Amino acid sequence: MLMDQSNQFLHIKEYLTGNAINFIGSQVIIYLIYHVSYERIKKQQLYYEQLQHSERLKTTGQLAAAVAHEIRNPLTVVKGFLRLYSEKDGPVNKDIRGTFTLMIDELNTAEEVISQFLTIAKPDKDKAIEIVNIHNVLQSVTDLLKSYGLLRDNKIDLQVDEDCYICANNIEYKQLMINIIKNALEASKIGDSVIVKAKRKKQFLEINVIDYGNGMSEEEIKSLGTPFYSLKSNGTGLGLMICYHIIEKYNGCIDFQSSKGQGTTVTIYFPSKNCELIQIN
Repeated sequence: MLMDQSNQFLHIKEYLTGNAINFIGSQVIIYLIYHVSYERIKKQQLYYEQLQHSERLKTTGQLAAAVAHEIRNPLTVVKGFLRLYSEKDGPVNKDIRGTFTLMIDELNTAEEVISQFLTIAKPDKDKAIEIVNIHNVLQSVTDLLKSYGLLRDNKIDLQVDEDCYICANNIEYKQLMINIIKNALEASKIGDSVIVKAKRKKQFLEINVIDYGNGMSEEEIKSLGTPFYSLKSNGTGLGLMICYHIIEKYNGCIDFQSSKGQGTTVTIYFPSKNCELIQIN
């Protein structure tokens, strides 16, 4: 700083353009090395997460195979007696007898849920695929869960575009949305509403389920879908794991945005109505 040392760096002045190009080139090479390394690390991390998810599915499949038979037996007995009483004249009045049909339908849904639970252990590639009207299904789910939300004065605000369709199995999609919306209701505070939105975005259908409950931390979000991991005191975590399986089966994806005290937004993406694009895994 006290002496003129410019004579020691004459080569820089003589080849200023070349040195500038060399400097820029070296920075580009360093950036490319960093970028390639970063992408490889991300791929390895994704592979590790997929491996963990496969292990979760395997564990749940083994559990499903063990308990499904024991669950189906009592369901079959109850459904048989309900059919008998609904078709037989007796002291039961017509209003009560009319509810038997609803109970039988729900038992049929429960059997379908068990079957879906078993697909984690043994995927069913022959499941009927149909064009699902998202508005109709979400309206049905909302009507079904409305009384459940009234227990804590929670309402469901449904905002669905009319032209929303996907190719999937209707019962599986209904099961998925029941689990997601029911979780949102249970996470909500007394008197809060759960917002359910569905809209088309180019080739995809976006579904948002928003609650204003206690929210989750990043670590809790990472653990979602793990067998027997649940933020509820009496939860098993298996319901959300089945949701992951259904979403993956129809080439969809799910994202959780949440923070403590700020609620949670669950975003689900499905390919819009184009059955040729759907490949059941």
